[in-house]
Amino acid sequence: MTTVPREATGTAAVAAMFERARSEERAAFLPFVMLGYPTLAESIETVSRIAALGVDGFEIGVPFSDPVADGPTIQHASQVALENSVTVETGLQAIRELRARGVGQPMLLFSYLNPLLAYGHKFAQDLAEAGADGLICPDLPPEEAALLTGMREHHLAQPFFLAPTSSDGRIAVVAEAAHGFIYVVSVTGITGARSDLPPELSDYIGRIRARTSTPLVLGFGISTPEQVRTLHGLLDGYIVASALIRKAPEGLDSVISLAQALNDARP
Repeated sequence: MTTVPREATGTAAVAAMFERARSEERAAFLPFVMLGYPTLAESIETVSRIAALGVDGFEIGVPFSDPVADGPTIQHASQVALENSVTVETGLQAIRELRARGVGQPMLLFSYLNPLLAYGHKFAQDLAEAGADGLICPDLPPEEAALLTGMREHHLAQPFFLAPTSSDGRIAVVAEAAHGFIYVVSVTGITGARSDLPPELSDYIGRIRARTSTPLVLGFGISTPEQVRTLHGLLDGYIVASALIRKAPEGLDSVISLAQALNDARP
């Protein structure tokens, strides 16, 4: 079993993750797992099993009733998770359990904004105390970051998003606000596995690189080891979500097999 020791927390843990990947001349792999899909117990076991492969970090999803940034695969998983009564509180407890199981990789909770506002002002404190290292919130623009209090005080990573349509001015705003990394959306549109990554991806990444040294993590559309290999030298990390979720109905071994292939292909 491959393990990643937990030697730091929050933004320091995320920075150490990228530094380790850079020292090995590769990008960091952060698989996405939706808590509660197909069941809560199975999703926690999925994270634990994938962690044993030696992946670099995780995006841990909390479901939401109106996931506007997500395609049909994650929408379906989110709906099933809601029916399984998964909430923000469930997410925090799952992270505690995963830490107790020995998962050492950085874990960033993924949630839309409304559930976090409903949780209340102690969210950041509770997130840090649960053992999470940050938050990915797709419908929170950097201009409204203050809506979630305590993120900086608890040294939590807080990435913000850039898209192919982002102007140079927008890149500057996101680069200033992001803590930990910038989430680079590969395509204009919603999440979902795609057969090909856009041919203009290199130019798009180059525009961002010219304006910031913040680590760049690519998401939306990555589904195969072959696609991962084409990213060599372009990015600091990549997130895979829909492709892994699609394997869940086939059983945990199928999910682990794809995660292993995606991990082995780290560019």
